[in-house]
Amino acid sequence: MTAIIRAKERDTIIQALRAGVVPKLGQQHIQVGRSQELAAQIRDIERIADGGSSFRLIVGDYGSGKSFFLNLVRAIALERKLVTMHADLTPTRRLHGANGQARSLYCELVNNMATRTKNDGGALHGVIEKFIAQAIEDGKAAGKDASAAILARLEPLLDMPNGYDFASVINAYGRGFQNDDGQLQQNALRWLRGEYATKTDARQALGVRNHIDDSALYDQLKLLARFLRIAGYGGLMVGLDEAVNLYKIANAQARNTNYEEILRLLNDCLQGSAEGLGFIIGGTTEFVTDTRRGLYSYQALQSRLAGNTFATGGLIDYTGPMLKLTNLTQEDFYVLLRNIRHVYAGGDSNTYLVPDDGIAAFMQHCAARIGDAYYRTPRTTVTSFINLLAVLEQNPGASWQTLLGRVEVHKDSGAEAEQLADGDDALAHFQM
Repeated sequence: MTAIIRAKERDTIIQALRAGVVPKLGQQHIQVGRSQELAAQIRDIERIADGGSSFRLIVGDYGSGKSFFLNLVRAIALERKLVTMHADLTPTRRLHGANGQARSLYCELVNNMATRTKNDGGALHGVIEKFIAQAIEDGKAAGKDASAAILARLEPLLDMPNGYDFASVINAYGRGFQNDDGQLQQNALRWLRGEYATKTDARQALGVRNHIDDSALYDQLKLLARFLRIAGYGGLMVGLDEAVNLYKIANAQARNTNYEEILRLLNDCLQGSAEGLGFIIGGTTEFVTDTRRGLYSYQALQSRLAGNTFATGGLIDYTGPMLKLTNLTQEDFYVLLRNIRHVYAGGDSNTYLVPDDGIAAFMQHCAARIGDAYYRTPRTTVTSFINLLAVLEQNPGASWQTLLGRVEVHKDSGAEAEQLADGDDALAHFQM
């Protein structure tokens, strides 16, 4: 490990890990393991970029690395010129709802839209302007006015649900772009973000008949995916985390309607009915396998998510719609701590604060305190390691051997993680 790590990446990673959350930048510097799982996801990304579709349910126990894995897949998708959207499922953000929950999820997804050049979200504006500018340029070359050129490029969307209104809104943005009408552009963006609550509001602002409501979530994502391919991107990867919140819905009917939406996504993607669209959903083992409240309580989902009966006795199959993550090994965890040490030093091995022997001693110390949980649910362990490095950095005369005996490491639990906002991004979901 010789590459120098940029200060921004270094600080983002260290601050996130110290707070017990997954860093949204520089994941490649701390990634360990998961090579086969990532290879399977890269094949999915390539399929999306080729105009196909994919569906993956990422499943694992608390501490198996779901959130980090989803973040890493999104980063890879961006590098492959896909557009990504991501959100956490919560009590107020669901795949199906009658009181704005699905529209709320859509709004969150759009707010988190990212491209390779705008990887921190908020990319919708740039995507549309790129499309408009290219359409206007093509129109000039063909002797068409801007509006005709825009609508001509959007013609493949017209036969899709809400496609006509979508094209009209994009065209309205184009008029605002040409006429320097900021209000019209803002109205168009509000419609595309799902911010209009009623048809009346949308009609008054843009003259369209419909707005994006709870019933339009999936249809709108399919529209966006095809639009993105027209705009020159590879497609759309949608990441949904904390699916366990669907499992927690008390009302059985409401829970099942959300499971029906998952079935719809799965069927469409596996049958090839969606173009340039992929879903990756993170959930706990209980969310899937509980036959009373989980996905397996819905017979159609249970049959589609059933594992390969030949993949037993150490044999694996990563081609199915469900990908199960296993916990870190002790060897993986050792490499993880070395990576963190490297990041903390900014990539300069000459400034390491703890030697390899110190990392091994730290792991032994953690094992003595909480047993093998230190590498299976490593959030507090990693936080303690970073705290150790922080003290050593700010106190040059301190000895890691002396400090090690003072480190208190407490066993992490799922209950503690659920106390975090939205119950997501816990480092216990981070392992690779």
